[in-house]
Amino acid sequence: MVVQIRGRNMEVTEALKDYVNKRMHKLDRFADYFGEVTAALSAVKGAHRVEVTIAVNGMILRAEETTGDMYSSIDLVMDKLEKRIEKYKGKLFKRSRPIQAEPRPAEPEEDLDVVRTKRFAIKPMPVEEAILQMNLLGHSFFVFSNAETDQVNVVYKRKDGYFGLIEPGF
Repeated sequence: MVVQIRGRNMEVTEALKDYVNKRMHKLDRFADYFGEVTAALSAVKGAHRVEVTIAVNGMILRAEETTGDMYSSIDLVMDKLEKRIEKYKGKLFKRSRPIQAEPRPAEPEEDLDVVRTKRFAIKPMPVEEAILQMNLLGHSFFVFSNAETDQVNVVYKRKDGYFGLIEPGF
């Protein structure tokens, strides 16, 4: 498994690269299903943040952690990824679809009110797959094209722990 390791506001040392690669080897048994694996390490004002993104059979698995120590952040983010993979293992790996590289979000446009703009391809999927993708990303909502209605929908996690679906009304 090849892991792309990038540093933001810091230089990534060989020791950090080796540690990330060593920790990623715990996930080697799933490497056949992985597409692109990216680890972004950053340090700002004593906060060490690690964000790992893995393409898995056309879906995206993402986790991030921030602590006062880079090695602790790496450990925590890898533990989080391992738990998510174990939790969704059956749903992630039962598909026989080929691995697809996901397009990267475009750079944010310069606008004083908009802090960040993301662009991504919306692929048709059933509601259950959209909820799975939302959970894998660790987000509270997910925009997708509903395979049943061919309309853009949003699934979201409600405060009561259930999920909601937003459909356009005409």
